[in-house]
Amino acid sequence: MGQRHGGKTAQAWAALGGAPELTDRIRYTGSQGLLPARLPVRDLACATVACCALAAAELTARRTGRPVPAVRVDEGAVATAFVSERHLRVDGRAASTFAPLSRFWRTADGWVRTHANYPHHRERLLHALGLPASADATAVAAELAGRRAEEVQEAVYAAGGLAVAARTPEEWAVHGQGATVATHPLVTRQRLGAGAPPRRLPPLTGTPLLPAHGLRVLDLTRVIAGPVATRTLALLGADVLRIDAPQLPESQDAHDDTGFGKRSTTLDLGARAGRTRFEELLAGADVVVTGYRPGSLDRFGLAPEALAERRPGLVLARLSAWGDDGPWGGRRGFDSLVQVATGIAAVEADADGTPGALPAQALDHGTGYLLAAAVLRSLTEQTETGDARLTTVSLARTARWLVHGAAPDLTPAPADDGAYDPGHHLRTMDGPAGRLRYAASPVTFDGGPADWATPPGRCGADAPRWRDG
Repeated sequence: MGQRHGGKTAQAWAALGGAPELTDRIRYTGSQGLLPARLPVRDLACATVACCALAAAELTARRTGRPVPAVRVDEGAVATAFVSERHLRVDGRAASTFAPLSRFWRTADGWVRTHANYPHHRERLLHALGLPASADATAVAAELAGRRAEEVQEAVYAAGGLAVAARTPEEWAVHGQGATVATHPLVTRQRLGAGAPPRRLPPLTGTPLLPAHGLRVLDLTRVIAGPVATRTLALLGADVLRIDAPQLPESQDAHDDTGFGKRSTTLDLGARAGRTRFEELLAGADVVVTGYRPGSLDRFGLAPEALAERRPGLVLARLSAWGDDGPWGGRRGFDSLVQVATGIAAVEADADGTPGALPAQALDHGTGYLLAAAVLRSLTEQTETGDARLTTVSLARTARWLVHGAAPDLTPAPADDGAYDPGHHLRTMDGPAGRLRYAASPVTFDGGPADWATPPGRCGADAPRWRDG
C-alpha cells in the first residue's frame, strides 16, 4: 500500500475482516490536498473507496482463479465522486440539493440544524414550531431565536420532523447516544443461521471483469449512503432493483445521481399484493440492503433474522443514521444532522463560532462505500463457508471514526497543487430524464469496469421483477 492514507485504510480493511496483506495491492495517485477540512476527510474518503475497490478485486480473484488485481485510487476521482450530487446536471440544469428550511438556525442558547428537503418533513417542522404551512425562513428564524436548541430538537422529533442541537465532540461523548455509539466498532459483521452451503459463483469471463455479475440485489435505501452502496454494486455487475413505497417517492434528482445501473420500482409492503410480490423477489435475491430506521421494516417481516430464515444464505447489509440501539436508535437522521450532533460542525466552525460543515457529505458517501465493500467481502467469504451474513453500519459510527479514530497519516496533506480538474472525472450519458453529466465512479481495479452500463430511469417506473425474470 502506498504511504498516503495508510492508517485509515488499514483500519477500515481490518473492520471489514480483510486479510491485511491485501492492502499492498492499493496505490494512491492524483492530486493531493483535496476535500480540505480540519478533520481528515481526505483520508476517510480515499480509504473507504480503496477498501471498496479492494473488496471488488478480491471477489474478482475468487471468481477468476487469478491473483488479486491491483487497485489504483485516483484522489481527484474520489474528491469528485464525494460531491457527485453537486456535479450532476440534467440537460444542463443543476440538481436541487438543500431546501430553504434545511440549514443552521440561531437559538436562544446556541444553534440547531433542521432538515426539510422532503415535503412531509417540512410540514412536520412547521407544525412543531406552530407556524403555518406558508411560513418562510424569516418566520422560522424569528420563532427559533427565542427557543432553546434542545427544546426545539425534541419538539420537532415528537412531531416526526428532523432537528438536532449543535454539540461539541465532548458533549456528544457524554450524550446517551454518543456513549452507545462508542461501544460499537466501525463495522459490525455477523453470521445468521447455519447450514446454508457455500455460495457457488460461476467463473468470470470476458472484459470488463464484473465481480458481482449474476447476483441480484434488493435495494431498500434512500437519499445518499445506501444508494451509493447499491450504485457501486450495480457498477460491478449486480442486478439491482430499488424498491420504494408508493406514498414516499424519492426525488428524481437524487435518483439521477445514485440510480446508475439500477432499476427502480414501487411496492406497498402494507398490502397483501405488495408483500406477495416482495416474497417472490426475495426468493431470487442474493443480497438485501436496507437504509431505514432500525426496526421500522420489522412489521413487514424484513428484520434480518426473518429474512435469513426465509432465504438461507442471504447477504444482508443494514445502514442507519444513529445506530441500532441507544436512546436515538429509532430516530431518523441525515448526514448534515449527524455532523451537527457529533461535534463535527463545532470542529469545522467559522472564526465567529458559526457551525461549519465538511466539504462533502462524507459520512454518507464514506459509509456507502464501506457498506458496498462489506457486501463484497461477505460474498467472498460465502464461497468458502456459506450461511447468511449481516453487516451493520451507521453514519454516527463513521463520524466517530472520523473524529476519534484518525491514525497519523504518513504523508501530511499539502495544499491543492492546482492540477485537479473535476472535469477529468465527469462523464455524460443520455437517459429518460435527459442528458446527464455525472461523476465517474472512483472504484477501479485492473480489468474492472470503467462506467455503469445503463443510466438512471424514472424513479419507480420499472416493473417489480428481476432483469431475467
